[in-house]
Amino acid sequence: MAGYTHLQPAQPIRFSHWLMSHMAAITRDAERLQQLIPRANQCPLGSGALAGNAFGVDREFLADELGFDGVTSNSLDSVCDRDFVAEFLMWHSMLLTHLSQLAEDLIINNMLKCVDMDDAYATGSSLMPQKKNPDALELLRGKAGVALGRSVGLMATLKGLPRAYNKDLQEDKVPLFDAVDTVKDCLAIATGVIVTMRPNPKMLMKALCPEMLATDLADYLVRKGVPFRETHHISGACVRLAEEQDVSIDTLTLEQLQKIDSRFEEDVLKVWDYVASVERKSSTGGTSKARVLEQIENCIAFAKTL
Repeated sequence: MAGYTHLQPAQPIRFSHWLMSHMAAITRDAERLQQLIPRANQCPLGSGALAGNAFGVDREFLADELGFDGVTSNSLDSVCDRDFVAEFLMWHSMLLTHLSQLAEDLIINNMLKCVDMDDAYATGSSLMPQKKNPDALELLRGKAGVALGRSVGLMATLKGLPRAYNKDLQEDKVPLFDAVDTVKDCLAIATGVIVTMRPNPKMLMKALCPEMLATDLADYLVRKGVPFRETHHISGACVRLAEEQDVSIDTLTLEQLQKIDSRFEEDVLKVWDYVASVERKSSTGGTSKARVLEQIENCIAFAKTL
């Protein structure tokens, strides 16, 4: 499929590599949630109104019996601490931001007919029968803004509070409960979209263009010992020549290429191969088949630890 930067055709990548790019972000979200839990799971019991307990309550015993990871360290802080709520709201806004980015990518690919959305997650138009609107994805995208609003709203409440309890703190409940429900719903919808959508190989290939291999042309000369800062300009000259002649860059002849730089040889014509291009990107995290399979294996291994 076509890989884009600035929404401009950039380099060919595998569809699976694109999908795993979103899984990488969601994996980080899962890691953040794991890291959040020990900080949130501290027992405040025994803190009293603010000064602590006067009857020798064994706070560590209470925490252990109730399944907490430990006890809060300061009674005054305990009664007004809402870091655990604020941090969860920040986490959920980050997760929904990532789901929004996935949704936007899929909305664009749906528009280009590169993926087919299942009818369960799309709707038709009341006027135009040919339409198949990605409503579920648009709703996912919209939820990210609401999530950010919850996070900012609570932080704005917390910022002006003095120590110990204040009634303002009851405003933590609605955004927290709404955030939990929203995360559950959005993850369910995103999962449904992904498992039911169908990539369209024909349209994914159609989106590719030979100009995406201009970097491969530069890399060709790098492999012959030419510094990339030089090959970048040489490849750019080839792109410019193709544009001036209103032809595709892969139709330039060896003679034309050699007029730009004599170090081009006959094997340069092998550069115009999309599969070979992606297979050359074989560094860790790259788009070659072996590296994508490695990413999938790592993702599955991580999921098993949850």
